[in-house]
Amino acid sequence: MFTGIILAKGQIVAIKAQGGDYQYKIDTGKLTISEAALGDSIAVNGVCLTAVELGSHYFCADVSNETIGRTDLKSASVGSSVNLELALTPTTRLGGHIVSGHVDGLGIVVGKKQDGRSFYFQFKAPDNLAKYIAEKGSICVNGVSLTVNEVDGALFSVNIVPHTLEETTLGDMVVGTKVNLEVDLLARYMERLMQGDRVAMSEGNVTEELLQNSGFMTQ
Repeated sequence: MFTGIILAKGQIVAIKAQGGDYQYKIDTGKLTISEAALGDSIAVNGVCLTAVELGSHYFCADVSNETIGRTDLKSASVGSSVNLELALTPTTRLGGHIVSGHVDGLGIVVGKKQDGRSFYFQFKAPDNLAKYIAEKGSICVNGVSLTVNEVDGALFSVNIVPHTLEETTLGDMVVGTKVNLEVDLLARYMERLMQGDRVAMSEGNVTEELLQNSGFMTQ
């Protein structure tokens, strides 16, 4: 588990095809990994990867075809910058929100403009994820825990402060950049719980009737 508070920017220094999938070697920049051990989880752009080799300033991780297909690692190349976060410990300050490192889908930057010292970003989420994104709720974008300002259908906006722009890869993003999205865990589990026994049925989706029966809407 992670918090969405990025500890450093790293860089992909090698991508090696092996056995039908890939192994990535990542320079950890200013991130101290001396306390990390083989098998530990490290979030790379919000993707939970397992360290299979560790050096003083790098680690290697195997990346499955499933992960390649669902995340922006598919378009990453040697030299690409990535956001890094070590897995949280019992003594970690939970400054962001609970993040699993399991990417739900790819979004895209559709708007970016300066707003005071911050930057206003607008993203478009996949249609199937839009229902999980709420105004003033949390969302993880490339591993960064952000607060949603506004929601309009599948579009949502955030404001990103100068520190976050400097310390993460978000400052390099332009309109058209694809990003990894992980929606709030609580939203996903609430949907599942609301469905009750319907989860065993193919039509176990959230409907207006289900929302009314659960007390979220009035007739």
